[in-house]
Amino acid sequence: MKMILSSSDFHEDAPRKAILENLPKPVGECRVLFIPNERATPENLKNDMYFRRLRQKGFKKGSIFVFDHTRPEDFFGVETDVIYVSGGNTFLTLKKLRDAGFDGELARRIRAGTTYIGGSAGAHIVGKSVAHLTRYDECPDDFSDFRALGLYDGIFICHYGPERAAHFRALKEAGENVTALSNEQTVIVTENGVRLT
Repeated sequence: MKMILSSSDFHEDAPRKAILENLPKPVGECRVLFIPNERATPENLKNDMYFRRLRQKGFKKGSIFVFDHTRPEDFFGVETDVIYVSGGNTFLTLKKLRDAGFDGELARRIRAGTTYIGGSAGAHIVGKSVAHLTRYDECPDDFSDFRALGLYDGIFICHYGPERAAHFRALKEAGENVTALSNEQTVIVTENGVRLT
């Protein structure tokens, strides 16, 4: 298992470098399944927006698959080297995965060795819980199961800065295994351990 987790994924220099250095092969050779955030609609999935965005990051046309939550069955058989979930509203991103029945498949693939890139919401959803994020993301009224995928034994506070320090300390004092991630930091999780860059 390899997970590359950050607040800013490809949007800041240091996390971008960490991602590119930890992919299983050069970015241009990787087949990637991109799971867009809650703002993805059937209409914008049909245009080239997400494909263009991933090509700008170095992935090649023909090796990019963009997940459509309205057709999850089309993606269970797609074999890729990388799965990439970017930022957005953590609760709505997790809800879309659950509603599509793809949350278990995502966890299975990561455990089986598919490299995972998680940026902000994408980092939060692989931890133990997302309950602490109600102060940062709007939580839908019908969202009551705060368990995350449980692939990382802890929780994250992404976009960490002085304004989030008191919350971080309170979570630590409450016994949580919490990791603060500034926009320039990345956590690399492998079977050999956890490394913060």
